[in-house]
Amino acid sequence: DRVLTRIKDLTVEKADEVVWVRGRIHTSRAKGKQCFLVLRQQQFNIQALVAVGQHASKQMVKFAANINKESIVDVEGVVRKAYQKIGGCTQQDVELHVQRIYVISLAEPRLPLQLDDAVRPEVEGEEDGRATVNQDTRLDNRVIDLRTSTSQAIFCLQSGICQLFRETLIRKGFVEIQTPKIISAASEGGANVFTVSYFKSSAYLAQSPQLYKQMCICADFEKVFCVGPVFRAEDSNTHRHLTEFVGLDIEMAFNYHYHEVVDEIADTLVQIFKGLQERFQTEIQTVNKQFPCEPFKFLEPTLRLEYREGVAMLREAGVEMGDEEDLSTPNEKLLGRLVKEKYDTDFYILDKYPLAVRPFYTMPDPVNPKNSNSYDMFMRGEEILSGAQRIHDPQLLTERAQHHGIDLEKIKAYIDSFRFGAPPHAGGGIGLERVTMLYLGLHNVRQTSMFPRDPKRLTP
Repeated sequence: DRVLTRIKDLTVEKADEVVWVRGRIHTSRAKGKQCFLVLRQQQFNIQALVAVGQHASKQMVKFAANINKESIVDVEGVVRKAYQKIGGCTQQDVELHVQRIYVISLAEPRLPLQLDDAVRPEVEGEEDGRATVNQDTRLDNRVIDLRTSTSQAIFCLQSGICQLFRETLIRKGFVEIQTPKIISAASEGGANVFTVSYFKSSAYLAQSPQLYKQMCICADFEKVFCVGPVFRAEDSNTHRHLTEFVGLDIEMAFNYHYHEVVDEIADTLVQIFKGLQERFQTEIQTVNKQFPCEPFKFLEPTLRLEYREGVAMLREAGVEMGDEEDLSTPNEKLLGRLVKEKYDTDFYILDKYPLAVRPFYTMPDPVNPKNSNSYDMFMRGEEILSGAQRIHDPQLLTERAQHHGIDLEKIKAYIDSFRFGAPPHAGGGIGLERVTMLYLGLHNVRQTSMFPRDPKRLTP
């Protein structure tokens, strides 16, 4: 009949109340006839005191001091107001005076990594000569690493991004859909696709929900979105590439111009940024303690530049590149810095990409056939969304697919879906892990993927 109280709810308003709390033993320190414990629950922790007296014997103090770190315990205690702020704990104004303690699950005595080391800023570790934990050790022992206050905050905020994405789009009249992840042809028409055995033939893991989003628009859903896994067989061992990530995808019919869709997507991201600022300050500050970063800046309405303007800015900065050349990663980052200096924003849109660097289903620009009605969106100088107006005319779509050397038989069902009347439409795909990484100013997408998959990692 115990009612467990959350550690984050233990404040001065609870002073002198008797409560039950479940948490992990983060640290323990015995001193004479008393033992100080720090109990942790997600990113919140509180100091607990076990002292010889009416409710605790010497044996109980000794027992508490010898409970292994990371063990789960239930504690009954009295909430007491602290005489001074308790450093190192999130609940700094109160402590828990323990009357009873039960071990619910005992951890092994030897941990693969120490949580205090895992949350220590690298600079601080270098200066003080104290240990920090490298990325491979973290990922090899992900269950332990995910217990740190930083990881807890990162993934709570990431959950918030998904929640805000859904909230915003549903409010805008979008319908959430679920699309197949096992498909008969490569979504993007390229080679970076995982082939899987499918009974007596082969199939592919979806590189994008692209084709099915469009089919739904052809089926008069008008505005759709989906949240789901995306697979890319790219042998890219970089700070921002994964072979499996979570895609936040949008597709929408428009009336007059594809910028209607661009503006809708940009506003959705702005609403997410606003929501994160309003609802997740605790998480943002927790991450900033280990990974200091300037607050994320954005404009309303969102800054939109044409590709040629971006190329001109890069050339002014000394970069040599052609008009129809795609942006390299270093040039993306440089352009992000140039935009930040000139416009004071970390979020912007680059519009009118060269047609030559976009997928077969991208609508050519009716004014300049070398350009396309396509766009990317950037956070802190890195691309987080790639989108375009889609070709909705089956004849033009067939011509573009042939131009790209795609087997028409494999995408017959896709092309056929446009033969019975298709509205003009556009959309885009957002990488959830990249948005989380760049919003928080982190340096590697593996920090924002709960169990990352890349060319060298398939476990845990």
